[in-house]
Amino acid sequence: MTPAPRSRTTLVVAARPPGSCSMAELARAAGADLRVARRLAALGLIEPVGPARDTWPLSAAPRLARALRLRRDLGLNLAGAVLVSELLDRIDQLERGAHPRREW
Repeated sequence: MTPAPRSRTTLVVAARPPGSCSMAELARAAGADLRVARRLAALGLIEPVGPARDTWPLSAAPRLARALRLRRDLGLNLAGAVLVSELLDRIDQLERGAHPRREW
């Protein structure tokens, strides 16, 4: 009697791009509750990387943390914190353009 062939299971692990993480890891890095981080993402504060939309840039942690500080310190709701964050980013962008770094 010949032994039955063994079935093989293949585990495929998708590699994340460098500098990316899960939403839970991002929330932890920003000191945010996972539900709040998801809500801020739904409001457009941060964008996922990759086509699967389940990988997030770790560099977004300071952006999440700033929105949480705006909410806490100024009493803004989440949508207001997103709006103020976008305005602050735009001001930074304009200031960098108006005052380019000088290489001495």
